[in-house]
Amino acid sequence: MATNPPKLKTKIAANERMKNLKETFESKYGESPLFYAFAPGRVNLIGEHIDYCGYSVLPMAIEQNILAAVSVNNSGKIQLANANPKYKDFSVSCSEEIAIDRDDPQWYYYFLCGVKGIQEKFGLNHLAGMSCVIDGTIPPSSGLSSSSALVCCSGLVTMEANQKSLSKVALAEICAKSERYIGTEGGGMDQSISFLAEAGTAKLIEFQPLRATDVKLPDGAVFVISNCCVEMNKAASSHYNIRVVECRIATKMLAQARGVDSSRLLKLAHVQMELKASLEEMLALVEEVLHPEPYSREEICKVLGITSEQFSIELLSANTQDMTQFKLHQRAKHVYGEAARVLQFKSVCDFEPADATRLLGELMNQSHASCRDLYECSCPELDQLVDICLKSGAVGSRLTGAGWGGCAVSMVPSEKVESFLQAVREEYYLPDPRRAAMEKQSLFVSKPGGGAAIFLEE
Repeated sequence: MATNPPKLKTKIAANERMKNLKETFESKYGESPLFYAFAPGRVNLIGEHIDYCGYSVLPMAIEQNILAAVSVNNSGKIQLANANPKYKDFSVSCSEEIAIDRDDPQWYYYFLCGVKGIQEKFGLNHLAGMSCVIDGTIPPSSGLSSSSALVCCSGLVTMEANQKSLSKVALAEICAKSERYIGTEGGGMDQSISFLAEAGTAKLIEFQPLRATDVKLPDGAVFVISNCCVEMNKAASSHYNIRVVECRIATKMLAQARGVDSSRLLKLAHVQMELKASLEEMLALVEEVLHPEPYSREEICKVLGITSEQFSIELLSANTQDMTQFKLHQRAKHVYGEAARVLQFKSVCDFEPADATRLLGELMNQSHASCRDLYECSCPELDQLVDICLKSGAVGSRLTGAGWGGCAVSMVPSEKVESFLQAVREEYYLPDPRRAAMEKQSLFVSKPGGGAAIFLEE
């Protein structure tokens, strides 16, 4: 695997989408782009809401992506436009400090996250002036990582425009960190797969240190993505960060129960490492230490021996300060159980037993049940869609991405794909006019795609 994102020569005229983007750019700015950059979205096959707890995940890049056309100039400005007219233009001076409004997560703030990450990495007082037009084929707020792909594309564009060089791993880490400027406390899966993906293979993404291992998916089955058509913007709601906070508190409570200094432990994986315990032992510890009833602030402060003020400052995030109840048992149980399912999924893919497809399907179904019942990150429409997918011939189906809307991913035997697509279309999409109108971009087969790259016109 090459260390740096590739630079590829391409005939723009032979690619309809790039040709249209070039024409839009020339019409907008009166010049041709200097280069193009793209970063893919992803579908997470298994391992939901555990990357920010320190555990491995198993995604693949999808063919849908964010594509940017870029020129570099002496204008002293970064000018942004979107090929989709519903997203308004934006410009910012290169000499101003880049401000990102967490309370108003507009599309261009995600782009600015990537710019700010590169600027800080290299200590750039004066950024190169840029004109950019962005085109996206990832359905927004669908759980397929459109926002992180935009951050990654921006980081790549800013690096190239300022004539800097970074490895894929370094870019992934910078973009994961810089996306937090918009208020989402993600764990780094989305950015890692966007840069480290390779066509034809899923990846086991591990953290600390960040690395990606090929996972060969079984022959005879394909993955189908279906959007439930309920949108959820992670940065515009607190659902996501509430779960991050609950896992952080559960980390402290479990460490405290075993007499471990919890002051430096922030992730559930850290407790496991500290105790040198197996995932099965951690699940037993959750049952022993954490009660299923929600915890109050007062109870947590008493157990941890901290003040209410310390609790707010050290454990809560900006958009979770009003929380009064915390489901620690359920969240920790999901995380340790899901971490085990990821390892089991990879093991089945590695050893390819005769019933591999069935075993992987069962793990996906268990994952969805845990996301629905323990992590409570599903929604009625997603649950309905997953049920329809299973009834229509999928061996396994689960929500993918943050949840509370967005997409399901289903594993479908190759010979059943056409009948599966037709059945899901008829039962979920066609009866509802709004869903029917979105069906073409909401229901599709996806193969593992490649990672972020720069394109130069031949």
